[in-house]
Amino acid sequence: MPEARLHFHESMRKLEDEVLRMGVAAAAQLERALKALASGDGASCDAVVASDDEIDALYLDVEHRILDLFALQTPVASDLRLLTSLLHINLHLERIADMGVNIAKITKLTAGLPRNPTVLAHLEEMGGIALRMVAASMDAFARRDLELCRKLPGMDDPLDRLNRGMLEAVLETSGDRRSLEWGIRMHVISRQIERVGDHAVDVGEQIAFLITGMFEEFTDASHPEIEHPAGA
Repeated sequence: MPEARLHFHESMRKLEDEVLRMGVAAAAQLERALKALASGDGASCDAVVASDDEIDALYLDVEHRILDLFALQTPVASDLRLLTSLLHINLHLERIADMGVNIAKITKLTAGLPRNPTVLAHLEEMGGIALRMVAASMDAFARRDLELCRKLPGMDDPLDRLNRGMLEAVLETSGDRRSLEWGIRMHVISRQIERVGDHAVDVGEQIAFLITGMFEEFTDASHPEIEHPAGA
């Protein structure tokens, strides 16, 4: 194999390692945010927000290196699949980290407001599911596991159900204006956690494309009545 191709494939391998590192960083960011939510600690929220610059720098570095390979090399079809998949996966992971930052910022805004343990338990359950989905998506990427990719939408179903039930839980536990304010902010956090699950499913779609060469949407966002029928 020519030296240029050897260098190209080595660069691709290093990029994969960096995307896996990005997955670890995004999951850690989300986990820290969920712990800050559980404790209500403002300093922990600040630490999550401050750490986002490092993740953004990693994201941009990976993106620039991918674009450089597009521009400076002549990737064949399989290489193109890998590069485009890495580009999309990297973006979804950066968005997951952003969800963590949003959770931390919203949590800090609730300082001094009355907290409800039932709602917090609801969010803790959602957070656990989201973290498992991120871990599963990165495991599928590392092992090129198509079967695991296809399991992600099923993992996402309980997360969606919990998110849809959050507003009712908030209203049931909000007896005054301050409690309602806290609850509304928790409802927003619920949506942020639910979006993490969506991003994990999107990562799975990209991995499936990488493995099969065919892109398939695992969920039909244009027909929500199919994914979430009435009364579900």
